[in-house]
Amino acid sequence: MTQTVKKIVVAYSGGLDTSVILPWLQENYDNCEIIAFVADVGQGAEELEGIEAKALASGASECYVVDLKDELVANYIYPTLKTGAVYEGTYLLGTSMARPIIAKAQVEIARKVGADALCHGCTGKGNDQIRFESCFAALAPELTVIAPWRIWDLTSRESLLEYLAERDIPTAASATKIYSRDANAWHISHEGGELEDPWNQPTKQVWTMTVDPIDAPNEPEFLTLSVVKGEITAVNGEEMSPYNTLMYLNEKAAAHGIGRVDIVENRLVGMKSRGCYETPGGTVMVEALRGIEELVLDKTTRKWKQTVAAEFSHLVYDGRWFTPLCASLLAAAGTLAEDMNGEVIVKMYKGSVQAVQKQSPNSLYSEEFATFGDDNVYDQSHAEGFIRLYSLSSRIKALASK
Repeated sequence: MTQTVKKIVVAYSGGLDTSVILPWLQENYDNCEIIAFVADVGQGAEELEGIEAKALASGASECYVVDLKDELVANYIYPTLKTGAVYEGTYLLGTSMARPIIAKAQVEIARKVGADALCHGCTGKGNDQIRFESCFAALAPELTVIAPWRIWDLTSRESLLEYLAERDIPTAASATKIYSRDANAWHISHEGGELEDPWNQPTKQVWTMTVDPIDAPNEPEFLTLSVVKGEITAVNGEEMSPYNTLMYLNEKAAAHGIGRVDIVENRLVGMKSRGCYETPGGTVMVEALRGIEELVLDKTTRKWKQTVAAEFSHLVYDGRWFTPLCASLLAAAGTLAEDMNGEVIVKMYKGSVQAVQKQSPNSLYSEEFATFGDDNVYDQSHAEGFIRLYSLSSRIKALASK
């Protein structure tokens, strides 16, 4: 290799790619110390079981497992929720939101151990390479970045399995495990296998987090969510931390088959990809916050909020968290959320969630004005002058064309 580095911190998951990366780095970077960094972002105890021992057995001199769950939800997911960001109208940004906190923690470990290089296992076809490296550039531009998928001669899942078999390195991966999955506290994503053909409907084995809506309970369940300044702070009157709120809602919503999406999205690198996502608790949160938003934001403010949401969805998806634009959009969302206080009752049933009751002390809704019955507050004759002024430009254009 042309790069000369002495100590590399690897973002290690224990999956197939990073299981290959550790011995590959040893073989290709002479006299270089390899340190594994594992981010616990809520992917589950099974994913983390024995991961430190596995990393050490695969060639790492040390392995740091860092618990990022609470910080992820409080400082990345909740702020994103406050903006209303949903990528291309459907994707709730589960993988995207986790990348900046992982990259930040990896940089912190690198500085702690005196490393001069960072390594990730993202492929050259995907979005994550951009997300990680954009964060690295913003936080630690002096560190060398190593991206094995862009430089090694391994080209497929089969070649990775063969590489490990030749070196007698055990792995739980196999040629029959055809799906690529990424999980954290917010969601789980599924790619590969039959999903590579958009004409194929996802089979039951794709979904792992939520109950099939067909098999969900035949009776709806209602939850009361309390909202303070655009953040969900309590469920059914019980105050919880952001992380515990999400865990509770994940369990409740998953049992009703809520949060499944099947989309073909536009990757930042230019290609389209098909993915299936499960975001049960997050889907409930988004619905509840929209309920309060409907009550408290006037027409022009809500339109601006939708612009902020769209811009922020692309920012998060494209890996630009540590930028002035991010700080600016978050500040705007914070201002818009000042009056987003209240309570929402959501109804969960057979894969759907609806905000069926909502109230806010800052509500702009007035039954006195909106009623179809008699009222003493709105003079309907005033609408004529408004309409004439509102349509004046159209009237002038029509008259001028005669």
